[in-house]
Amino acid sequence: MSDLTSVLPQGTLTAIATETLRNRILSGHYPEGMQLRQEAVSRDLGMSRVPVREALRQLEAEGLVRIVEHKGAVVTTLALEEIVELLRVRVLLECDLLLEAVPRQTQTDIDAATAVLAEFDAALASRDVQDWGILNARYHMTLYRAARRPQTMAIVEQLHNRTERYTRMQLMLSDVGGKAQAEHTELLNLCRRKDAIGAVAFLREHILSAEAALEDYFRGQQVGPMSVRSSRHC
Repeated sequence: MSDLTSVLPQGTLTAIATETLRNRILSGHYPEGMQLRQEAVSRDLGMSRVPVREALRQLEAEGLVRIVEHKGAVVTTLALEEIVELLRVRVLLECDLLLEAVPRQTQTDIDAATAVLAEFDAALASRDVQDWGILNARYHMTLYRAARRPQTMAIVEQLHNRTERYTRMQLMLSDVGGKAQAEHTELLNLCRRKDAIGAVAFLREHILSAEAALEDYFRGQQVGPMSVRSSRHC
């Protein structure tokens, strides 16, 4: 990447840095609470501090990092109550998107969702945990695309990004992978049958069941009351 920094425009470098850092956070490569020092990140990515600084500001706007005085960027940690709130906002927006999307979905849309579901199945089978949350989000977004509402889609994508780490952790540490895959398959079947009302009702329960599973998991781990905050730094 360092060979490209001298010829790529600043905006492109910022986009590359943003995508790289976002993927590392979502995959768990940078865990919650980790301190991201601009100098170290810049050296790692082979680019100057300017695009890295701009990338971290973008990720702060997305809720994935927070800029702390005298510490720089820190990967965000959410309290359980915050995760639950984000999941409930997902219910509102995603059910609305799906209601509009189902009547407009083409066979191409269904085929695309089927392909992502197959990737998700393979990742679950191989315990390729870093891709679980990413593929889960991609599957949902594929189903909603036919709604043709890019602004709402962008908000939903950010919601998935903020909760993806916890979805992946839940799948990894509890035996719900098969349940999630079965529910995804049923949701796809409802879309295939053009049953918009049924699909929306099922999606609502699907997201709310994830909320309940996460609550059970955190409480089972005896984390602090309604909190999964951490003070660790790397």
